[in-house]
Amino acid sequence: MSTPFKGIETQLIHAGEVRVEGAVCLPVFQSSTFEYSGQGSYHDLKYIRLNNTPNHHALHTKLAAIEGGEAALVMASGMAAISTALIAFLKAGDHLLAQSCLYGGTHSFITQDLPDLGVTFDFIDGNDPDSWAGKLRPETRAIYVETMTNPLLEVPDLRAVVRFARAHDLVSMVDNTFASPVNFRPLAHGFDLSLHSCTKYLNGHSDIVAGCVIGKETHVSRILHKLNHLGGSLDPHACFLLHRGMKTLALRVRQQNENALRLSQFLSAHPAVERVNYPGLETHPQHRRARELFEGCGGVLSFEMRGGVKEADALISRLKLPISAPSLGGVESLITRPVTTSHSGLSREEHARVGINDKLIRVAVGIESPDDLCADFEQALEGL
Repeated sequence: MSTPFKGIETQLIHAGEVRVEGAVCLPVFQSSTFEYSGQGSYHDLKYIRLNNTPNHHALHTKLAAIEGGEAALVMASGMAAISTALIAFLKAGDHLLAQSCLYGGTHSFITQDLPDLGVTFDFIDGNDPDSWAGKLRPETRAIYVETMTNPLLEVPDLRAVVRFARAHDLVSMVDNTFASPVNFRPLAHGFDLSLHSCTKYLNGHSDIVAGCVIGKETHVSRILHKLNHLGGSLDPHACFLLHRGMKTLALRVRQQNENALRLSQFLSAHPAVERVNYPGLETHPQHRRARELFEGCGGVLSFEMRGGVKEADALISRLKLPISAPSLGGVESLITRPVTTSHSGLSREEHARVGINDKLIRVAVGIESPDDLCADFEQALEGL
């Protein structure tokens, strides 16, 4: 969606703003339905479930602006965005290519729910483009990846994904949650659809659940019609909170970029730590690619301590700042073992296949002082 504002900081604050009675902040339109005004299409009727209240429209305009899309659509959760987008472009008999290491909910939807709808799939190695053609079928319709994988922070060959999709007429979808539009804007690199769990960085305050898709008008309209039938609409008050949270996105993410890099450097140098996964580290296998593509590497890192689950749990219990909880992207730091939270739906065999072990710890850094975060980890690691 075109906008006169060039900087994302300005777009986040001013794009899509509507002044009602001179109010600086858009009010919550807490009405389930609106007066009929001659709309000729079911999807144009003003109704919360049809995702077209003034609160929805303001968000759609702002989201499209910050990623350079023609249109955007908010939904009730990140999984609503992912599942609805996939269902909108896949029908019985179709085939999907998906990156092998994904968020647990996405992995379970692809492996457990899509087959029930008659959709087949193959997992691909995001860093081995030469192997993708071997899994391509005449009925392949889409390719799905994450900007940075959850929770191992791998950076797939995103340029190759776009080239492959175009060469084989596939819809290219990327979950851009971990990067956020501050660090990476997929549509500018040729992706068809950018998806987010708005619960995370876009909202930034751990108080709502929401999702979105951004892309071409034709693609987003197709998803909207599917969403209107499935019913995964976002409540206007949640729209209001997301709209408010987005205005500080650039400030928050840049602090989280700095905090995660500082903490990953500290952990990498600590004798009790065996391995750190963070694309901002020069030791990361896709560090060069991350530097070329991203303006920052985000606020999530994962690591393994020397020892096992006992040591991992002991560390988590001794920390004072990070809260032991799932999710990410909020102003407070969170810490968890993915096998017990985000990826608990996977079997042990699936954990092993994608490289997630029991002692892996994921940290989602907030906007606290990086000195305080490092000091907290230092005291927690002492003696372990």
